[in-house]
Amino acid sequence: MKNTQSPKIAIYSRKSKFTGKGESIENQIELCRQYIKIHFPDTDENGILIYEDEGYSGGHTDRPKFKAMLKDARNKKISAIVCYRLDRISRNIGDFAKLIEELNGSQISFVSIKEQFDTSSPIGRAMMYIASVFSQLERETIAERIRDNMLELAKTGRWLGGNTPTGYASESMEKVTVDGKIRKAFKLTLIPEEARLVQTIFSKFLEENSLTKVEAYLLKNHIDTKRGNVFTRFSIRNILENPVYMIADEAAFKYYEELEVELFSGKEAFDGKHGIMAYNKTIQKKGKANQTRNMSEWIIAVGKHEGIISGADWIQSQRLLDQNKSQSYRKPKSNSAMLSGLLYCVCGAYMRPKQSQRRNKDSELIYSYLCEMKEKSRCQLCDSKNPSGNILDKMICEEIKKLSPDKSAFITVLEKAKESILTDTEGYEGELERLKGAAAETEKDINSLVSALARSPESAQDYITKQIDDLHTKSVSIKERIAEFKSITQKHVLSDEEFEILRGILSSFDKTFDIMSLEQKRAALRTFIRKVTWDGENAHLYLFGSN
Repeated sequence: MKNTQSPKIAIYSRKSKFTGKGESIENQIELCRQYIKIHFPDTDENGILIYEDEGYSGGHTDRPKFKAMLKDARNKKISAIVCYRLDRISRNIGDFAKLIEELNGSQISFVSIKEQFDTSSPIGRAMMYIASVFSQLERETIAERIRDNMLELAKTGRWLGGNTPTGYASESMEKVTVDGKIRKAFKLTLIPEEARLVQTIFSKFLEENSLTKVEAYLLKNHIDTKRGNVFTRFSIRNILENPVYMIADEAAFKYYEELEVELFSGKEAFDGKHGIMAYNKTIQKKGKANQTRNMSEWIIAVGKHEGIISGADWIQSQRLLDQNKSQSYRKPKSNSAMLSGLLYCVCGAYMRPKQSQRRNKDSELIYSYLCEMKEKSRCQLCDSKNPSGNILDKMICEEIKKLSPDKSAFITVLEKAKESILTDTEGYEGELERLKGAAAETEKDINSLVSALARSPESAQDYITKQIDDLHTKSVSIKERIAEFKSITQKHVLSDEEFEILRGILSSFDKTFDIMSLEQKRAALRTFIRKVTWDGENAHLYLFGSN
């Protein structure tokens, strides 16, 4: 059967990141709504489709809502696309031209209200292409400027900010000129005590050729990171791989020269005293861990800071790390253990399963649980006995099977907790209603200002836009408070339906548990167990709702 619904008008909005200021997605949408109300008066609220992408660049079209909009356009669900500004759609001329060509072929018009372009007319299409050319030019110019800035920064050897590496503090220095602007600059200053720690880490690694042994040494001697955390293999490797520690000596110069890395500093700058600064080293993407670029893209310069590790020792450390990559630590996996993620040692550390290749009389692979602190510190910080995983898992399962819906203390505890939380949260209801009223009033004020903006002269638009932004910030704050109160009233509260489901599970748990699959058993245990603590002799079982 064919779809008889009339095509709708799409609103598309995009912002690279959330700032709470400027042309927010909410403001873009409201301005587009007003445009549709004036220029498409026959379109009601049900005739508008909203597509929002937040946190995505305009340099590409790999955006979830943008792709969904195109899919709807190809399925003839859309008659026009309206956006606030041209670069909300794309900053790439190739992508933009392809889009316009596709929309024209489907007889879908495209409107940009800021530039007042409408592709339903020939002049509108021509102006749109011209504007998109300048949009891409701006993007490419920005990219070139960033690269130029990197080269300018390399002249100064300055520290660009962020978390300072162990061994150094960030210190303000004289102002420098970058890209024609005077900016405050920073350099790294040595912290002697931390620098000695860095030297120890390099020395131990070169001596032992093992991240695990360096980790054990630091744990055994109660040596923590500069932020008070326990050292891990990952944090140790980060220190060993950081070129900031390498003294800019002859070995360092030859190393980077042979790798054909772009060296901004000449050989004479490698004075055997200062350290190395690597610019353009990482790729940073929103929502993803930083990635290290290929070394050929780095810009290496001699910094203003004092180096800590000789070029020869730093280079040898890199060679050892490369050799050991095939033997790097991998978390063991067990196909049998049921308490992974639930079991903790009395010392507070997590206990992981350690599987052997031997089998017991039931033909099960034998495994035990091992305290991570005990393993890392080589029994120096914890010497708790390793429990048999096969036995401990069975004992815990038998205890859970004893629970029943009629006489279980577990159900009684949950009932009391539910009643207590419901009573405590009654006082929040009045405040929650007040906040909802304030949110509605704020939205009403924003809508009024958006309507006024559409009718106002250009001289007043900046003032009105600022008022809209202020109200939007207020609205976000109110919504956060509403979410907080809702969380308080809902947290740890079982609905009547959930409570009865839990009762139902317990009613047949002892009969059905043994015929469950391994994954089903794991899921079932996590329904009731908050955590299990091993004290070296006994296991202590903590159920949800208990202290």
